[in-house]
Amino acid sequence: MHHFQYRDNHLFCEGVPVSEIAENVGTPFYLYSHATLRRHFIAFQKAFEGVPHLICFSAKSNSNLAVLRLFAGLGGGLDIVSGGELFRGTQAGIRPERIVYSGVGKRVDEIDYAIQTGILMFNVESFQELDLINGCGARLKKKARIALRVNPDVDPRTHPYISTGLKKNKFGLGMESAAEAYKAATGLSNVEVIGISCHIGSQVTEVAPFVSALHRIRELITVLEALGISISYLDIGGGLGITYDQESPPHPNEYAKAILDALGDSSFTLILEPGRVIAGNAGILVSKVLYTKEGEDRDFVIVDAAMNDLVRPSLYNAYHAIKPVVRDQKETISVDVVGPVCETADFFARNRDIPRVEAGDLLAFMSAGAYGFTMSSNYNSRPRVPEVMVHQDQFHVVRRRESYEDLIKGESIPPFL
Repeated sequence: MHHFQYRDNHLFCEGVPVSEIAENVGTPFYLYSHATLRRHFIAFQKAFEGVPHLICFSAKSNSNLAVLRLFAGLGGGLDIVSGGELFRGTQAGIRPERIVYSGVGKRVDEIDYAIQTGILMFNVESFQELDLINGCGARLKKKARIALRVNPDVDPRTHPYISTGLKKNKFGLGMESAAEAYKAATGLSNVEVIGISCHIGSQVTEVAPFVSALHRIRELITVLEALGISISYLDIGGGLGITYDQESPPHPNEYAKAILDALGDSSFTLILEPGRVIAGNAGILVSKVLYTKEGEDRDFVIVDAAMNDLVRPSLYNAYHAIKPVVRDQKETISVDVVGPVCETADFFARNRDIPRVEAGDLLAFMSAGAYGFTMSSNYNSRPRVPEVMVHQDQFHVVRRRESYEDLIKGESIPPFL
């Protein structure tokens, strides 16, 4: 459920016409619904009601300060993968003891920053990282709380680029070496083992892979208990998918029931890292048609957004529904919807049936609230677009459009030139 609906054939975000926002801020722009973000977060929260848990929203999916502040106000935490995301989280009001730090390539300065900030725990992904965190803790005279991220070798049945739980993936420690890593960790002076972590991938649309992963994790927990190693936190990651096209992902209630049934009686505090399932359908990218073009092989609709604004179609061949901002009864045409960037990969849809459009018409690329702006770039020296949030009948620019001056900020021409 989201709050992007037609009223008298005009697309609204909550109580505001999308065309009105376009007139005020220009195109392209990202648009988020406060009510949808809030509803999705609370639905996920309620699904795990009655068991100790912490929802750490995945910052990589949408790291806008206003979005993070909303979740902070709802008692949420944050899953981060960089020092920059830690900075964003604390600036938005996320309490450090509600932040978990994942990722295979943490730098020394980032580790130091996280230890000094007092985050809940690091999800450690290698023996070398374990030793490095211990060394950082010794130098800072602090103890770093850790979980070890375990790779359960479970196929999440998603796009290979966002699969993270197979042996061939770069993430985590294999089941064979995990117990040895835990034994090594307990012998270190400046780390405290408090958890176990597992994340199998993103845009997973069935519960079975999650359950399979948990069964493997429970086997490891039994081994650890036999070694006298106790675990307080079980971080089961995120990855629950959304509907982009014809997918039928489970509701958070169904997901929670499957997880809790698989865990049985346990005393763990669950850590959950949803991102896409909360933010994905809470945002859209709005773009204007620049030209229509008849080609020898196919026809094109050229819009002012591009792959640098929303890279998922180019990167994953991902589907985003395309809706007219003003709906009428025009005939349907089959076209490629493309942007201005000088790459053949700069497309939003190929051979897609959409209502006939003309230059100046507005189009909405749906389900763009996750991995949209956060993956955008300045390729072709294109300023990044603004982000806008609607709350009831008001809209607020929560990130301004970049200027040409922003593009060269920090650059300099040396004297010899």
